Amino acid sequence: MHSPDVTAVFALPDEAATQRVGECLATAIQPGLVIFLEGDLGAGKTTLSRALIRALGHAGPVKSPTYSLVEVYVFSSLYLYHFDFYRFESPEEFLDAGFDEYFNDASLCLVEWPERAAGCVPAPDLRLQLHHAGLGRRLQAVADTPKGQACLNALIQAMAAASSSAMPAPR
Repeated sequence: MHSPDVTAVFALPDEAATQRVGECLATAIQPGLVIFLEGDLGAGKTTLSRALIRALGHAGPVKSPTYSLVEVYVFSSLYLYHFDFYRFESPEEFLDAGFDEYFNDASLCLVEWPERAAGCVPAPDLRLQLHHAGLGRRLQAVADTPKGQACLNALIQAMAAASSSAMPAPR
């Protein structure tokens, strides 16, 4: 049974499916969004982020921000900040680092391990919760704001289009 606030569930049987979500999400995002990426180690948070960043046009390496805490990507007028708070020992480290300034209407913030900065990091528009499911993963998406719901609706449409284009043509 799913939580009543889960607004979409995607089965991700392999890494390629997780990457497809990231690629489809790239068509759905808009400046000003805060997206939380939640899940255990190895659940696919960075894989999804990497696919999103590449789909937006970044040709260079996409590093996990585990040690740097944030990686910055600039796409035309969009600033994308990919955060990873796994190494935080207290939420106040978020404020001490000045990260609150990165969250604004002109930026997209992807946040891994947001619970490590609880009470300091701004509330999300969209939460993407990745869970191990057998050999694959399951993604539960929760929209927390109208802007997050609009993004999720666009993601659902993009995923449906990607699935139908991947189907073999009827004979």
